[in-house]
Amino acid sequence: MATRPFDPRSLRWKAAALVVLACCATAAVIGLLVHRSTADRGERTGHERAVARLAAAEKEFARTGERPDAADLSSPAELPAPLAGAVADLRAPETYAFWYDVKAPNWYWLWAAVPVDDHRVLTVRTDLSGEVRGLQLLDRSMVTAGLAALLVVVPGAVLAAEQVNRRLRHGSRTARRIAGGDLDARIGRRGRARDEITEMSAAVDAMAAALQGRLAAEKRFTADVAHELRTPLMGLVTAAGLLPEDDEAAGLVRTQVATLRGLVEDLLEVSRLDAGAERVRLDEVPLGELVAHAVGQAGGATRLRTADAAVVRTDPRRVERIVANLVANAHRHGAAPVEVAVEGCRVTVRDHGPGFPADLLAHGPQRFRTGAAERGQGHGLGLTIAVGQAAVLGARLVFADAPGGGALAALDLAGPGTAGTVSP
Repeated sequence: MATRPFDPRSLRWKAAALVVLACCATAAVIGLLVHRSTADRGERTGHERAVARLAAAEKEFARTGERPDAADLSSPAELPAPLAGAVADLRAPETYAFWYDVKAPNWYWLWAAVPVDDHRVLTVRTDLSGEVRGLQLLDRSMVTAGLAALLVVVPGAVLAAEQVNRRLRHGSRTARRIAGGDLDARIGRRGRARDEITEMSAAVDAMAAALQGRLAAEKRFTADVAHELRTPLMGLVTAAGLLPEDDEAAGLVRTQVATLRGLVEDLLEVSRLDAGAERVRLDEVPLGELVAHAVGQAGGATRLRTADAAVVRTDPRRVERIVANLVANAHRHGAAPVEVAVEGCRVTVRDHGPGFPADLLAHGPQRFRTGAAERGQGHGLGLTIAVGQAAVLGARLVFADAPGGGALAALDLAGPGTAGTVSP
């Protein structure tokens, strides 16, 4: 498995961090409980030892009247201030006062005191440093054990999260393939897991299958309509040709019939492109002459400039179709002057109108969507056909707004590519 760079935004590392935080929180809570329990047990043990020693010293003092060997006999003024205060606060006889000294020079001493008369206090000291060192050793052991556990938990959490992350990455790659036009792509079921990711994958696959079916139905409908219209349309063309030449109404009919015929032919071409039925015939042709012929076929006043035009191996019919559509689109939706330039294997078509619509630059040409309110009238198939023919050729066709205003379309025949939208 290839090593992936560390990315804190990755789900893998977020899941691993969550597991580590949960483990650390659990270890901290358990450690605090164990620490507190051990500390309380040590203090109880110290209190019991101190009480036992003080009780024995008190009995010995009562029997002999002298200071016992295991205790000190002093006035309240000679006692440490905290212990003297605790003794002064005693209310009942035969009760003991305690003070735990954790400061130098008496580290970890537990003092116990009891007054024996109005002027003297019997005191004993119990060393709790052993209990404290044991508690410190326990704390270090728990920290060491926690760090050792993390060395096992962190890789395990990363590996566990990577399994989920890998399935999600596979799903996102498949979704991008579907969005890019590969409607046969499917996520599929990987392994035996039956979880939310499996349900999401099944839903995406079902969506892709439904989308593929609807698009196939749309393509069949477009092709069927175009084929069905072709026969009556040819009758209309023939009938329109028999109308008087000098009749204004007849001229209008011929114009509209010609427009309808062009639309039907465009629909047929789109259906062939959608079906993948187009085949390329490669010939070596001078690109400058080929573009000049296409510009002449498109009509309109167009400025043509060639500079070091190359001889390219391509399908001349398709190149002419692309250039003619781009020039016709520039005249219909742009503004004069329309300029065509040929440099090497690259052909650019520019007008000086308002530029391409933002939706076209973002998503590419869409059939029957022309932005007519802003740029003119049309059925939106010209640029769609140009993109489809460029894809058949393996050429790159890009659309952009030209510097200084206007729309710019560039066809690059130098090598394989994909049609899209880029900045000029």
